Amino acid sequence: MKLLTLFLLTNLAAQITSAWGAQLFHVYAPCSIGGRVIVVEAKPDGDRLALKLAGEVKLGFPVSTITKHPTRPLLYVAPPSGAEGKARGAVIALKDDGTVLRHTEFAFQHPSAYLSVDRSSRFLLSADYGKGFVDVYALDESGLPGRRVAALNEGRPTAHCILTSPDNRFAYVSYVKENNGLFQYRFDEATGQLTAQEPKNANPPAGTGPRHMAFHPTKPIVFFSNEQHLGVSAYDLEKAGQLKLRQVCDAVGAEQPKDGVSSSDIVVTPDGRYLFAGIRGHTRAFDWISRYRIKETGELELLGLTPAEKIPWGLALSPDGAYLLATAFDAGTLMAFRVTSAGELVRAGGLALEKNIFSIVTR
Repeated sequence: MKLLTLFLLTNLAAQITSAWGAQLFHVYAPCSIGGRVIVVEAKPDGDRLALKLAGEVKLGFPVSTITKHPTRPLLYVAPPSGAEGKARGAVIALKDDGTVLRHTEFAFQHPSAYLSVDRSSRFLLSADYGKGFVDVYALDESGLPGRRVAALNEGRPTAHCILTSPDNRFAYVSYVKENNGLFQYRFDEATGQLTAQEPKNANPPAGTGPRHMAFHPTKPIVFFSNEQHLGVSAYDLEKAGQLKLRQVCDAVGAEQPKDGVSSSDIVVTPDGRYLFAGIRGHTRAFDWISRYRIKETGELELLGLTPAEKIPWGLALSPDGAYLLATAFDAGTLMAFRVTSAGELVRAGGLALEKNIFSIVTR
């Protein structure tokens, strides 16, 4: 009996350890000041998320933008500035345990405000904020970028995001501030070429400034954080690839300040029930994570605002969607929130990093 009890307890402990270990994940943060990529280990511990530094990649040049390969253990990082053809970035290969194996330097044609990999995992797409260039690089079978296969420039700066649609047939580029726009293209997943749709610009409402985008996991809807008009815009994805405005859901009332503040990143939970977007108080104390419910109809409902440390900028969900991670750009911290079943955000941890971290990914 004692042997049976010991066996059962040992087996139970192994199961608990396995389940607990399966929830461990990592956060990767490129540093525009330190010229490195920080690796943070995140481990659930009761109601808390324990965060600790697990390593770094010393690059020796600033990087600010990051994305991950959908299936391979690869990260891509790009710089916020750099001469044409000499914008230094890197590809980071990871070990199975999430730590860094090696990195390979790569020269981007232009700096990047946003990187993404298309749905076929054959191309790396980049949007340049400073001059508005959009570049497409071919990825080889191992996921390494090679030559630039497509490029365009619509003659306007402040390009802030580029993503392909879930079916990979279309690509969208958003523009903020006075260049307020949503440019829509057909995307050739065989060649990486971009061809303008008709109309080319979906013409978002004046003053919204669509910044970053997130697709609903099951519905033909794409959401944008409105950098200038605080809140989120929702667009239907029509069969021919055009975007049709569905809703603008405000994050603040008319009595709230709208000058000196702007929205930042946006994420949608894997189950498609909730959406979160950052609000940055650049010149005033107004720093929040805005929370929304996505109804079965696809309509957004504002749930409220969760206080954040100074300038919440880059957002990312844990792989299982149970936690939201956010960088505090001015405070120099990584914030962790637990996502409740009601769409609330409960502070679950934090870690001091360095200031000026624009984006993060989890894996």
